[in-house]
Amino acid sequence: MSGLPEAVGATSATPRSRAKAVRREGLLVAAAALFARSGFNGVSIEDLGAAVGVSGPAVYRHFSGKQAVLAALLIGVSEDLIGGGQAVVDGSPDAASALAGLVRFHVDFALRDPDVIQVQDRDLDQLGDDDRHRVRALQRSYVELWVDVLHQLHPTVDPSMLRIRAHATFGLMNSTPHSAAASPPDQVRAVLEGMALTALRS
Repeated sequence: MSGLPEAVGATSATPRSRAKAVRREGLLVAAAALFARSGFNGVSIEDLGAAVGVSGPAVYRHFSGKQAVLAALLIGVSEDLIGGGQAVVDGSPDAASALAGLVRFHVDFALRDPDVIQVQDRDLDQLGDDDRHRVRALQRSYVELWVDVLHQLHPTVDPSMLRIRAHATFGLMNSTPHSAAASPPDQVRAVLEGMALTALRS
């Protein structure tokens, strides 16, 4: 999982539509980096276009505006997290394995896409109401996936407490934009996975 929405139809459509899908994906990748560095309000449509070698107006061939770019980025990532997390759970033989797999899966995302995490934290409120509510709903579904697994491991613990554990662990794993940039990824991965599993298994 890239953490960013994949170029839909890139392998089965016409050459023109494949090229359009690739350009759209490139705009989303560029947007994540630019929004993380300068904030949503500090980036223009012209900046987005220049980042992928096109004019500002050419961006409108792919998105209706800058807010639509942000929506596609955050909704797509949220959908990818749910899909990937569900695949981990479905492919695990038991709850303990599922939990370890979910931690690895999320740490992979956090190390690969710290820009997206930063954008989510800072610019979610820049979305329109419908898109913001959709992102929040998708995020709640992702949390509940973790809570379901945790409840199998801790059946006597109130789900509200398990939800708090999940949220706290996301805060740990999602610290990568602030704490991991100058450190070897393998060492960061080991620290994050170890601390997350210790907190969730306790």
